[in-house]
Amino acid sequence: MVFDREDIIFNVVVNHEEQYSIWPSYKEIPTGWRAVGKSGSKKECLAYIDEVWTDMRPLSLRKFMEENASSSSSS
Repeated sequence: MVFDREDIIFNVVVNHEEQYSIWPSYKEIPTGWRAVGKSGSKKECLAYIDEVWTDMRPLSLRKFMEENASSSSSS
């Protein structure tokens, strides 16, 4: 499988919910995802994701929770 090979270059990709993944650089990035500008070995890309993806909740959930926290504190 391509994800197990050491010689494949990957791109770090993110979707509209700010969820990260890796994608082989030789394949077209799927609809709904975009490259973030980081590429390299699987290990390098996963290390980058570990560094930048500090809140694994989807963006819509984070926004919902922030809105509820704001409305709760103003009551």
